[in-house]
Amino acid sequence: MGLNLKMMLVVAHPDDECFAFGGALALAADRGVETYVVCLTDGQAATHRGHATSAEELGKMRRKEFAASCKVLGVTHYELLDYQDAQLEFVNVSRVAGRLVKRMRRFQPDVVLTFGSDGALNTHPDHMIVSMLTTAAFHWSGRPSRYPELGEPFQPRRLFTLTSDFVLPGRQAPLLSPWTTVLDIGSVRERKMEAFRQHVSQAPLMERTRGIFEKHGGREFYTLLATTSPQPAQMTTDMFSGL
Repeated sequence: MGLNLKMMLVVAHPDDECFAFGGALALAADRGVETYVVCLTDGQAATHRGHATSAEELGKMRRKEFAASCKVLGVTHYELLDYQDAQLEFVNVSRVAGRLVKRMRRFQPDVVLTFGSDGALNTHPDHMIVSMLTTAAFHWSGRPSRYPELGEPFQPRRLFTLTSDFVLPGRQAPLLSPWTTVLDIGSVRERKMEAFRQHVSQAPLMERTRGIFEKHGGREFYTLLATTSPQPAQMTTDMFSGL
C-alpha cells in the first residue's frame, strides 16, 4: 500500500514525535510508508525529570524513551541529534539546516512534517525554530546552489506543519495557521497514547493533559505549507493523496 512512499518528521524534543505527531506516524506505518524521525535535542531542560539527578542523566533517559516511543509508532528510522534543549534559537541556522538537508537528500522523503511557526499549543521557542529550520531545509534540499557538497539535490514534494482546532485554557493562545488536512486517528489513537507512555519521565505531563486528549485526541490537524506545483488550497484527509 505504501508504494515506496516516505515521510520525514523533524521535531525539537523527545515526546514531540508522539504527543504532537503520533497519529500521522502510526497511520503512515500502517499503510507501509517508510518513516524517519529526526529530533534535535535530548530534552535536558524539561520541567519533569523523573528520577534523574542531573541534566546528563535526564538526557540519557529521554533518549531511551524516544527510541521506545518510535518503536511503538512503527517508525522505520529515528535519530536524536546533539543540540541543547531550550537553546535552539541561538543555533547557527545555516549549519543546522545543512544537517537536515543532508538527511533529506539521503532519505528522499515525499512528505516532510514539522511544527508550525506558532510553536504549537505551548508556543515553545524550540518548536518555532525547528519549524523554521525544517522549512528552510525543505526548500534548500532541492536547490543545486545550496550545499553542493552534501549530495545531489532532492526536492521533497510536500511540507506539512502542525496546527490545531483548539487552544489551551489559561494560556495566551498561539496564532495558529488554518488547517488544510485533518487526519482521523481513531484507529491508532491508543497506539499514540502507548507511545507517550514510553516517556516515563514525562508522566506528570501525560496526567495533566489526559483530559485534553480525551476530548480532542481523535484527530490531528495540519497545514499544507508548500508543494512542488502551484495549486489552490483544498481540504484533504490524506497527506499522500495523489502521490
